[in-house]
Amino acid sequence: MKQTEVTVGAPSWAEITTADPAAAKAFYGELFGWRAETDPRPEAGGYTVMHLGDAAAAGLSPLYGPAQRTAWTVSFAVQDADATVARVTSAGGQVLMEPMEVLDIGRFAVVADPSGAAFSLWQARTFAGAGVFNEPGSLGWAELLTRDTEGARAFYPQVFGWTVDAGESYTQWGLDGADFGGMLAMGEQFPPDLPPHWLPYFAVADVDGTAARAATLGGDVLMPPTSVPAGPRIAVLRDPQGAAFGVYLAGTEG
Repeated sequence: MKQTEVTVGAPSWAEITTADPAAAKAFYGELFGWRAETDPRPEAGGYTVMHLGDAAAAGLSPLYGPAQRTAWTVSFAVQDADATVARVTSAGGQVLMEPMEVLDIGRFAVVADPSGAAFSLWQARTFAGAGVFNEPGSLGWAELLTRDTEGARAFYPQVFGWTVDAGESYTQWGLDGADFGGMLAMGEQFPPDLPPHWLPYFAVADVDGTAARAATLGGDVLMPPTSVPAGPRIAVLRDPQGAAFGVYLAGTEG
């Protein structure tokens, strides 16, 4: 699915909460060409929208409490955050943050699937989410890493109505059969203390060059550039503050 606009039920936004916002702005600005615009209102808490050209590409915020860690979070567009939260709990998930109004721009909740993988729900008002998808420097894929693939295949279709294309080693999520994300089983190659999580993937024009640039900027290459059989070239990186994210070759979406 080559997503070109926010679609209900699909990823609509990715945001990083970080212990060092200034360093994160510099790192991602250099890596993706993002331009930072921080909301000056005190009630916004230092929230920053990272822009690709004139389009909103991702969010960035400081850590708001001791329980938070530096990490990326994926948000999914919903028509009714409260109704979706009810489906989450009915399907065996948990609510980490009850639905709340975010200024005048939308209604927001944080939930987790039964395995503990957290994600956000976004009911748009004046802000829909990302204004660009699948172009170099923008969000284009979201991947769930979990040790309970069967549970996830039951949970997410019940909550969002996703279609499931389950291959031998990889599952793809979609809407009406058009895929926008996937799921990878966490095997022995993953540290046992690494929790299940959602990983955003950003499109780039050069995967190898982006991985090398991330390392030069102080990041780490967790998975070196790899060409997926019958799929795109990808890499998994980590910024200097410890937040992991993926990149893939733009124009090779499923």
